[in-house]
Amino acid sequence: MNLHLLVPSLFWPDASLPEIYRDLPLPALENLLTKCSRTDDEPEGMEPWLCRAFGVQKQLDWPVAPITLRGDGGERIKAGQDYWIRADPVHLRIERDQAVLADSRVFPIAPEEAHQLTSLLTRHFSANGLDMEFLPLQPDRWYVRLVETPPAHTHLLSDVIDRGINDHLPYGSNNTIWRGLFNEVQMLLHEHPLNQAREGRGEPSINATWFWGGGIMPESLVSDYSQVWSNDDLAGSLALASGTGQAPLPPNAAIWRQSTPSGNHLVVLDSLHGKAQYHDPYGWRESLKQLDHNWFGPLWAMLKQGEIDQVTLTSLENKKVRNFAVRRSDLRKFWRRPKAIAMYAAG
Repeated sequence: MNLHLLVPSLFWPDASLPEIYRDLPLPALENLLTKCSRTDDEPEGMEPWLCRAFGVQKQLDWPVAPITLRGDGGERIKAGQDYWIRADPVHLRIERDQAVLADSRVFPIAPEEAHQLTSLLTRHFSANGLDMEFLPLQPDRWYVRLVETPPAHTHLLSDVIDRGINDHLPYGSNNTIWRGLFNEVQMLLHEHPLNQAREGRGEPSINATWFWGGGIMPESLVSDYSQVWSNDDLAGSLALASGTGQAPLPPNAAIWRQSTPSGNHLVVLDSLHGKAQYHDPYGWRESLKQLDHNWFGPLWAMLKQGEIDQVTLTSLENKKVRNFAVRRSDLRKFWRRPKAIAMYAAG
């Protein structure tokens, strides 16, 4: 059995905070990394990495929207050769001289709220002669099928989390159209009574949508994996579209092993990613300690016992891609002594 772990933000992305690793006990992870060989790939983020792993090529954007459409409940919608784009609800707050974006991980949104807001947007644009139906297939993931509006290049939502949006708005030949749509949506949502009620309850308003991930459904997806284990919507949708087995991420490696047949498995451990994106060093440290206890520790034991032939760990930070691979035979390399995690982070 071979196991590939995808761990976004395994290392803290801000090199100016080296003290984050101080007194951080990670015996299992340090043991694993000690025996690993390392290779580096071309820089990219989580969504491009996942797309490439399933043979998906970039169009104007990475075509996340048509891929996740089906996984989000759009089975009855035929993606076909239509161009779909995500229009996810976000909260913008003013900091200094620009608006900073937060995604739905930091604010609640109920299905009824999503329905009210998307109905408003669809009615408005239809009344103005623009065929743009906003579909809230999930409360926090909205979709638009483009019929007449020409697409533009956009930035991944994950690239804008807790950042100013000025340098991340749509670009390319049709950027004026999409920047206008972005501003128009903001004006419509800002005054909606639902948002006024949210602010009255102390909740962030849903005052914008982020357009991203547009494209046409790829003709075929392929996978080297026999099973994908993940709570990430894109990873699950890619597995579904490629005919690869999929399941939610178990709480720990011991439970994962109980239900795992032989084969080549992809496990996405993304609990660190949001902590890093929102600059939460304490939360990141605590999550990494839990991963060491729940995943890296049991996997280290399974590797020593011969239950797993190879573990490959891929880390993604600031679009840096590092692969650490260890085979059972590598455990005999006794001269490799464990090093502190900070030593790997600096490399």
